[in-house]
Amino acid sequence: MTEHEQTMPLPETMFCAEQIRIPPELPNILKEFTKAAIRTQPHDVLQWSAAYFSALSKGETLPVKERLEMPLAIEQTDAVLTLGLLKVLHKQLSPKGMVNVAELKEKWKHLCLPEEQLEAILQLDDFGEEVEWMKFLALGCSALGKSLLSSVKHACEILTKDPEGGAACIPFETFSFLYSYLARIDGEIPKEEVEAFLHKIKEEADKQSGMVLLRNFLSQASTLF
Repeated sequence: MTEHEQTMPLPETMFCAEQIRIPPELPNILKEFTKAAIRTQPHDVLQWSAAYFSALSKGETLPVKERLEMPLAIEQTDAVLTLGLLKVLHKQLSPKGMVNVAELKEKWKHLCLPEEQLEAILQLDDFGEEVEWMKFLALGCSALGKSLLSSVKHACEILTKDPEGGAACIPFETFSFLYSYLARIDGEIPKEEVEAFLHKIKEEADKQSGMVLLRNFLSQASTLF
């Protein structure tokens, strides 16, 4: 064999259509993946895709938004936490109750979110190697909201079992935990005001099978709004 023959590339193998076998599940996998990518609009498609197929192969909750967040998809150019992405994290991590910070960082990275934003949220409380998920959810909502009540509103929209656009009701006990926790983190709201506000909300919740609706607190005349 001559040196020239040794360096010649191998001829490309040609197949006819009858010889090519497409796995029957492949078209649906690619279809669902494409729909998920469009809904989620990941900042780093390759990084997100790796997380998507890893979760899919393990039967884990996928890093996928329920729907496209149109305003953000049009106006936002940098990766940033959104209500839709926080809801994805909630679906993935809330069943654990207590979440290892390392796992939280991994899921955060899978959604292509900036590490510095996560660190800023974690610094709001004295967390160790684990975080109580409901507390992190509350702090995440505070990163989205412009006030304490708007932060709780975001939490209600994530936690509710109502359809989108509905009353977004949650149990009073959950509302009370979120509101009290964020008020403590805020540090500027007198304890008496927090207790008085929650007392008013409980009166409304008692009339609604123990559930708090958005209108119960968004309509409240309060300096906390």
